[in-house]
Amino acid sequence: MTGILLRSFVLFSTFVFSMSNTLHLPPNTDYIANFSHSSLLNVPKNLPLQTTILDLQANNISILVMSDFSYLSKLKVLNMSNNKLNELDCSIFTLNKEMVYLDLSHNRLDIIYGQFKEGFQYLDLSFNHFKSLSMCEGFKNMIHLKYLGLGAAVVQKSDLEGLQSLRLHTVLLELESLSHYEPGSLQMLNTLKLRLVLPKKDMDPYSLLTDAVNSAQTLELSNINYATTLIDAESLKHSRVSDITMINMTLSWSNIVKLLQAFWKSSVKFLKMEQITIVGAIEHEYFDYSATLIQEMMFENVTITDYRFSQDVVYRFVSEMNILRLTVNHANIIYMLCPSKPSIFRSLNFAHNALTDDIYQDCSNLANLESLILPWNKLKKLSSVSSMTTHMISLQHLDVSHNSLQYETDEYCHWSESIINLDLSENELTDSVFICLPITVKKLDLHSNQIDHISLEIRQFAALEELNLASNRLKDLPDCRPFGNLVVINVAMNSIQTPSPQSLYSCPTVKTIQAEHNPFQCNCDLREFVYREKQSSARLSKWPESYRCAYPETLKGTFLQDFRISELSCNRSLLIVLIFITVTILTLCLFCLCKYLDIPWYMRMIWQWTQTRRRTKNSRNAQHNLQQNFDFHAFVSYSEHDSPWVKECLLPNLEREDGSIQICQHERNFVAGKSIVENIINCIDRSFKSIFVLSPNFIQSEWCHYELYFAQHKVFTENSDDLILILLEPIPKYLIPARYHKLKALMARRTYLEWPKEKGKQRLFWANLRAAITINLAESDEELIT
Repeated sequence: MTGILLRSFVLFSTFVFSMSNTLHLPPNTDYIANFSHSSLLNVPKNLPLQTTILDLQANNISILVMSDFSYLSKLKVLNMSNNKLNELDCSIFTLNKEMVYLDLSHNRLDIIYGQFKEGFQYLDLSFNHFKSLSMCEGFKNMIHLKYLGLGAAVVQKSDLEGLQSLRLHTVLLELESLSHYEPGSLQMLNTLKLRLVLPKKDMDPYSLLTDAVNSAQTLELSNINYATTLIDAESLKHSRVSDITMINMTLSWSNIVKLLQAFWKSSVKFLKMEQITIVGAIEHEYFDYSATLIQEMMFENVTITDYRFSQDVVYRFVSEMNILRLTVNHANIIYMLCPSKPSIFRSLNFAHNALTDDIYQDCSNLANLESLILPWNKLKKLSSVSSMTTHMISLQHLDVSHNSLQYETDEYCHWSESIINLDLSENELTDSVFICLPITVKKLDLHSNQIDHISLEIRQFAALEELNLASNRLKDLPDCRPFGNLVVINVAMNSIQTPSPQSLYSCPTVKTIQAEHNPFQCNCDLREFVYREKQSSARLSKWPESYRCAYPETLKGTFLQDFRISELSCNRSLLIVLIFITVTILTLCLFCLCKYLDIPWYMRMIWQWTQTRRRTKNSRNAQHNLQQNFDFHAFVSYSEHDSPWVKECLLPNLEREDGSIQICQHERNFVAGKSIVENIINCIDRSFKSIFVLSPNFIQSEWCHYELYFAQHKVFTENSDDLILILLEPIPKYLIPARYHKLKALMARRTYLEWPKEKGKQRLFWANLRAAITINLAESDEELIT
């Protein structure tokens, strides 16, 4: 019952599809109302008026009335199969002018009233309870009818005469309950294809089968059992049938051979036997292989009940058939003999069996074979497969997919030089497979193996145009240099995270790249790959819907076409240039800012002040006895030309009314009657520090030079740090006379204080100077005199 329902559904779907093509309807013009398998007792009310396809199969509806469909003016397809209808009044479809498809099969109909309208193209009334085919008289006006399904217990010529005027494509005649058949009745039918369900009862269908082979070009027979009287060769001598399919056969081996022998000498060109059960013993039967019109034979789903037989009987029977195409699928065969003489086989298909590596080894009688199909078997060694093809000099297509093939590098491979299409998918092959491949191949399928890379050291496959490496372990696109004329490459569903952009340059001839469903890592390399792909002649198939980011986690699921990353993040050279330019601009800006705010001067002054504070802290004990050892805090030496600055600026800012700092000045502290040199030495010795106001005027003063000399001499003899240099005005080194080498040395190795012209900087200058003289200065908030 399940098989019948499935077949009904397939027919229904096929017809709906064909109807859309025939009527040239856009896909969105059909409105489908699906109420199948809904346990309905009646047709649903108030269905949408735009309904064009109504599916009510597999319910419990027993009665149909006019109001069920009269308002559905656009209804084209109605499926009422597998319900419980007992009778039918054809007038209920009168208002459905556009209806072309009606399926009422698998109901309980035993009577039909009235006549169907003319427009029907598909009408199925099979698998009901009709006693005769008398209703066919009402079909003669259905000139558009292409498919007709009928069934009855009694079949007579008079009932089918009304169908002679119709040019039918397919007639299904279900005769499971047949009790009487009038010879010649089927020849009343004018159809290209006849599907005949033979009776289950113990009745002789000889006349029925004889008429069947003379009634249509294509014949499908179901329910052929061991009690069926077979068609003899005489009945087939002048038959119309060219294609015959037999389904659900239960026969002895002897009867199968006799049946095949009858077809062998007939007009049949295509013969298919499906769901075959061979009962009883299998023994050698004579078979005449000469003079046949059969070009193709198919045996599918073969079951043997008695395994106590010589398998060579079956294998020899099959291998000696002199036909073009032979298929033996799902038959559990473990071996196949080589033909005993040169065969005309063009195609052999032994899929879904148990064949091993021994098949067709050293077979030289298949020189005409062009296609060999061996998927879903038990082949293990690729080298054995290659040696199998050695003598097949015409072989072009070889399919050994879905086996357990492996290859070891020390095995020798020798292929037929004619192979252009090789399918090695769904095996256990690794990278070494490229060592054992025919270089003549144009289309190579290696999907679902264990290949993780392709070495550049393999042979050149100059003829290869299409390469399928989907569902392997590749981590990058393969280099195309060994495949100089490759047009299509498939690397879908591998482990490619970041395809190398350079790989596209090695594939100049490739037009299509199938790389969908890989775990892409969205980074700069991937961005570059997509960019170069757009610039190249190759195109990514199924773009963009099948290309998404897998990494990083934040971008998971993002379409590659929506993935964005800046040029700056990916271009290292640009990034370095930009960083260099930015640093340069910042440096220039900082330099200009420092120059404008004179920050270097402030930094030097702060550094000097810090160093001074550190030195005075280390000499705290010596300074504690300042009043006991010295009379002055500092002796100031300057040129007479700089005396205004000293008198009006320096002394007022250092000497306070509290007497915390005392300065020794030659104009007021030199002792009368003593020589100048003696006064200089005496003042320097009585002062804790010596301040020198340096300027171009200072270098011109001979006495300033003496003062500097004596002060420097004290520094060296007492190991003290008592010199304070104030640069009042800049002194270019080239202006300093050679005899002032000591001054040059001092300025080179000692830090001096620069007198700032800007008023805002002078406060820090005085703080540094006072800190350099002593740490015992009294705190004062008074403003400095400037």
